[in-house]
Amino acid sequence: MTRPDYPSTRRGDWQDELAGVRFDDPYRWLEEETEEVVHWQRQQAALAAGTVRDWPHFQALRQSVERLNTPRFSSVPIFAGTRWFRLHMPAGRTQAVILISDTPVGTGQVLFDPDEISSNHPPFIAWISPSPDGGVLAIGLCADGSEHNTIRLIDVETRKELPDPPAQPLMDNWTGGAQWLADSSAFYFTGLVGAEKDFRQCIFRYDLADRSVHVPDIPLIDAGQDYLAARPASDGRWVVALQRVMEPVPVAVLDMEAERPQWRPFVTEVDGAIAGDVVGDHYVAVTDIGAPRGRIVAIPLATETPNDPASWVELVPESDAAIRSVRRVADHLYVSEFLDTYARVRVFTHDGRPLGEVPLPGRGAIAEPYTPLTAICGPSGQTAFTFGFSSLTESWGTYLHRSEARELETLIPPAVVLGDAIVEDRWARSSDGTLIPYHVVRRADAEPDRPRSALLWGYGGYNIALSPQFPGATAAIVAAGGLYVHCHLRGGSEFGRNWWEGGRLKNKQNGYQDLYAIAEDLIARGASVPDRMAVAGGSNGGLMAGVAAVQRPDLWRACVARVPALDLIADCRDAYGRSTTAMEYADPDDPDEVRRMALFSPYQLIEPDSIYPAVYVDAGANDPRCAPWHARKFVARLQAAQAGDAPVLVHIWENVGHGSATAKDVQIEQNCEWLGFVMQQLALTP
Repeated sequence: MTRPDYPSTRRGDWQDELAGVRFDDPYRWLEEETEEVVHWQRQQAALAAGTVRDWPHFQALRQSVERLNTPRFSSVPIFAGTRWFRLHMPAGRTQAVILISDTPVGTGQVLFDPDEISSNHPPFIAWISPSPDGGVLAIGLCADGSEHNTIRLIDVETRKELPDPPAQPLMDNWTGGAQWLADSSAFYFTGLVGAEKDFRQCIFRYDLADRSVHVPDIPLIDAGQDYLAARPASDGRWVVALQRVMEPVPVAVLDMEAERPQWRPFVTEVDGAIAGDVVGDHYVAVTDIGAPRGRIVAIPLATETPNDPASWVELVPESDAAIRSVRRVADHLYVSEFLDTYARVRVFTHDGRPLGEVPLPGRGAIAEPYTPLTAICGPSGQTAFTFGFSSLTESWGTYLHRSEARELETLIPPAVVLGDAIVEDRWARSSDGTLIPYHVVRRADAEPDRPRSALLWGYGGYNIALSPQFPGATAAIVAAGGLYVHCHLRGGSEFGRNWWEGGRLKNKQNGYQDLYAIAEDLIARGASVPDRMAVAGGSNGGLMAGVAAVQRPDLWRACVARVPALDLIADCRDAYGRSTTAMEYADPDDPDEVRRMALFSPYQLIEPDSIYPAVYVDAGANDPRCAPWHARKFVARLQAAQAGDAPVLVHIWENVGHGSATAKDVQIEQNCEWLGFVMQQLALTP
């Protein structure tokens, strides 16, 4: 491929400074949202789109993507009152509607249709939360793709909106939207305070009777740059307040049956996570305190020594499995785990007596939220275990398990099954000797003993697992005869706390070494070669792809960074970026830590007159997490530095955010473009 004719990009002599350490920042002007920047951005988007769409196989790829572009997550029906609520995507539509029915997946009645608000640009339904009596449905609506959403309240019987819902915007759906009291009279929610860019969140309470909003006086809970939540118990007595999105801790409790209900401190002096729910008069939770892979404990809510782990009752001890979550379902506890990266669900009584395993449909992944705090904030008071399940060769299905039953009920079967594909489980040895698991998905007729085109996908950060689920549109690589390589890098949570700690902060480079080890293992096995290998990822995985492009350009034909953070130094000038940097990458106030972080900040690592692989970066113009200027600055600098002919392209998608609130038709366009770029480079034909 010949070198593209890039739009003209001016260069300045700006510098950036963090903790007293200075860095050249020649493209700082691209951080602004001026007319000049928008014009440059649109020129670059046209170049990226044209480069891919002129490919003679683009329409064939579109057909493959449209077939495989299933939702990334399962929408599980929620039971409330006497009925079931669920999201449903009608054929030919770009946004889901909300259905209500007497059975989990009955034909149902449309309760809310975003097309009735606007058929041209319908809002995205970020979350749904029915009141326990099923009379009112709270929903979050996002109008601009950013994930920021506002609350609407729907009267279930009349389908009419109730007046005066809370006006405070929500950052996303990470705290479950509305957390209802058991009597359906009020709900808690976590909203933004002040300007959205300041990323200050606060717990609010909304009372339905007088439509009032107030901030409850909760000890140790103040508006700040982290996630907070108030979680009412399904039996109505207790409310628990939590903080820390990746390491939730129940810092305060409220006894609603007390003569004068008043919040009081609970667990406040521990180092680790305690993530769970109220069961009777105990807080039953997964904790990594004293158990890096997790154990289940019960903490008496009335105890005078909640900070003393010796006073906790252990219900489920640590094992070889990494415990993910515990969910109360009627009289039982459902414990979700990873066993060598694959999902397992065990059932226990409330006092920890084992009852057996849920017979999952295969080896794959349970649908779980992004963060441990989000998992706590799911629907409460459920009478059956409803869940989504997917594998590397089957898209999401929805299932129901009753504790007394031996078999699963299939509510919604997988929409896509790669019947001619097989999965191979492998391990690579990283530079420090650690064994790193990965999975290779290939067509059964794709010979494993000769080099093939391969796409590596990874994440490796923030205590978030890259569970072995269906890759959606990316399965087009497999359909075309290539290898899809699913990488479990350190920094995630696949093996518990130590796996996260092994790839974060001072150990962050380990996760990138893990990626390179997997690539080198594929080469050593004869499965692929650098000229037929690509790497891709989104968000923190987009950073990973950017790091891979500049640290090890010799390993790749192509690198794709989706919605990435690529200038970690400048990111610390942003409130959200500074908070996520301190959590995962480095202490932004320590000069030595800043210098270490600069060793894997892709923008700072670009060297002039160097040969880099083909690079494609895309981002959302309305992204509140990884702002589009990351993509603009990185690509501008890389285009100027590229000494080879491989293209360096960027596409900033307008009216799009970080990805979770993107309409289906836009998802298809995005996936066609970046996958088309990869297939061009790897000589794959859809």
